Amino acid sequence: MNPVILVLAMLAGASLALFADLKRRRLTLSRRAGWHAYSVLDVVALALTAGFAVALLAALTPVVLAQRAIPLFSPIAVSLLVCAVAGSFLLQEGRRQVQLQRPPGLVFAEFMVLGGAYLVALRLYGASAEFPVVGSISIAWTVLPIAVGCVLIALVVPPFVKGQEVHRILDRIADQGEFLQSEWIPSTPECAHPERWHMLDPQSAEMEVLDLLESLIKAVKPELIVETGTFIGHSAIRMAQALQANGFGKIVTIEYDPVVFAKAKQNIDASGVAAWIDNRNASSLEVTIHGAIDVLYSDSDLGIREQEVRRFLPQIKPRGLVLLHDASSHFKVVREAALRLEAEGLLSVVLLSTPRGLCLAQKREGRT
Repeated sequence: MNPVILVLAMLAGASLALFADLKRRRLTLSRRAGWHAYSVLDVVALALTAGFAVALLAALTPVVLAQRAIPLFSPIAVSLLVCAVAGSFLLQEGRRQVQLQRPPGLVFAEFMVLGGAYLVALRLYGASAEFPVVGSISIAWTVLPIAVGCVLIALVVPPFVKGQEVHRILDRIADQGEFLQSEWIPSTPECAHPERWHMLDPQSAEMEVLDLLESLIKAVKPELIVETGTFIGHSAIRMAQALQANGFGKIVTIEYDPVVFAKAKQNIDASGVAAWIDNRNASSLEVTIHGAIDVLYSDSDLGIREQEVRRFLPQIKPRGLVLLHDASSHFKVVREAALRLEAEGLLSVVLLSTPRGLCLAQKREGRT
């Protein structure tokens, strides 16, 4: 095929993929927000993969038309399949990057490793007739992309794993702001389609759960809500808006991390419902709450949710509610804690099948 047509096909495929990826990442050429060296490399990696795939498809098309069959084991057909599989993998990795589950630079690193392995395979397969450029490259140079990718993985993964997710989210918000996206949790037996739910970030509750919290507070008319794990204040603000609509009540929200607390305070002060919120920088296992609790919403560190419930349970009214976020089978620890409290006769539990899971419970003692 004419090399010019192949180049044009590659540019077309790369351009379409580039536009879609920039839109997904909320990146624009008109502003610097969100752009970094690694993000540029990640976007380029996916665009190149798509460009290669379209070029290979263009090269394969006249062969298929001439033979009226797909030469399944030809180097071009196999290469197209490899590009499709690699592109799908990199696309999913890019989605996880946007959801802050993968470090910047990883998509490009994986692209280099996969690309290098592909070049080595082509050399071993003897595909120099279809890909003369590959045939002219020595084995040492085909291995180089793999080495570069491995080095980059070693550079970006350890700091990402060691860092705290809450601080990564704060950095992203400061750099790029928040935007609505699909839920990050993988499918579970109780929630097979998490992509039907939405989130602003991986720490704040799903948007649909925030809607539920606001409606629930309007329905049960609590006088005192206690929330553990304020994070940046989305759930506290939504419940406070419900209190404002009710015309009475107060929410005490507790955040242990001082950096996160400062951001939450900033959001709450600007929310218009700060008067309904008592925002505390403290440990949920040490803070003192005065009065009987109508609603306890536990959304702090996973490992202490059970301790929080046991600590506040004596203060919860007989018909009060206990809400435990992250009670899906993906997290296990909160779900198992809720079921253990039920087995001990302390709570009556309902497990809602949201992506991260929400446990609605009521204490058994004193309930009529």
